[in-house]
Amino acid sequence: MPSCVSCRSKKKKIRCSDPGSVNILIVKTSAIGDVIHTLPALNALRRKYPEARIDWLVEEAAADLVIGHKALDTVLVSRRKAWVRDLKQGGVVAAWRGVADFVKRLRGTEYDLLLDFQGLLKSGIFVGLARAKRKVGFGRGMEHAEGSYIFLNEPIPPVNMDQHAAIRELLLLKAIGVESEEVVFALPVGHEQRERIGQLLESEGVDPAKPLVAINPMTTWETKHWRNERFARVADQLLDRGMAVVFSGGPQDVRGIEGIRGAMTGKAASLAGRTTLKDLAALYERVAVLITTDTGPMHLAAAAGTPVVALFGPTAPWRTGPFGSGHRILRAEIACSPCLKKHCDRDHECMEQITVDQVVQAALAVLKSGS
Repeated sequence: MPSCVSCRSKKKKIRCSDPGSVNILIVKTSAIGDVIHTLPALNALRRKYPEARIDWLVEEAAADLVIGHKALDTVLVSRRKAWVRDLKQGGVVAAWRGVADFVKRLRGTEYDLLLDFQGLLKSGIFVGLARAKRKVGFGRGMEHAEGSYIFLNEPIPPVNMDQHAAIRELLLLKAIGVESEEVVFALPVGHEQRERIGQLLESEGVDPAKPLVAINPMTTWETKHWRNERFARVADQLLDRGMAVVFSGGPQDVRGIEGIRGAMTGKAASLAGRTTLKDLAALYERVAVLITTDTGPMHLAAAAGTPVVALFGPTAPWRTGPFGSGHRILRAEIACSPCLKKHCDRDHECMEQITVDQVVQAALAVLKSGS
């Protein structure tokens, strides 16, 4: 993947060097959910500055979410993980060339305004390297900030973390005079992705006449995980009630999802490992409900306007739950939740207390409300 793609200004013939033009750089490198939660801020900036050049610096894994977005001019793709991998494998020259090329591209534009929505050390380094008159982000006191504020010349007072991430991003804009009452994601999904998903579902034998339920069961945090056999029982019960079921996941999830399908008595489809992020958004546009743990695809479905049944344990849904209305949050009201920890010494009690029947009934309630 190239390090710099998708120049909107060339297509619209906006002369970015015109006197009085505004160049803006958004720094939000990862992860999937975090990038999605910054899209409303991007759209707010575009409404405020319709003729501005707006660029976005993002890491490779989440780049598909912003490449081709109608509100962006250029996407700068950091291949940080690939550079680190090259170094570990002895490819010092390749890593150095990759970094040098990226830094050259980053410094090739002088920005009037840089917005660090990431607030981590890795993003702070890019903020420090970039040429920008104003470098804005949350200052000292924000949770998990890792000292990134040292790279800013315009730190913004921290805000309460116990509000949704999408709202926190808009509050950063509000502090510099960009206000928005709208939360608009406008995912860059087009006809190509929708057509591909239709073909994949047809190849899997999914009956288009049946309500389609997607299940996204896998997660990178062991504490967010729900038992695979329970997902299998949920899928079987939905099949018995006349639904069609499709599993989603990345390439790393294929084995786990095949295990779930193998434990079922009925037949569910799987697109695990066969979709890009744009494809996945197109899939979620088609489904009646997504059942998922707290993970990136949960936010993708919510941004696509699809109702979500979300299983929460160690994390806080008021901070990072599916944004919007119509969603169902399932969580156990126990003293240690949310702990925000990736490892548990209490037998995963918060996730264990969520039952198969609760998940099935929540999905059926969503389906009924949308019928």
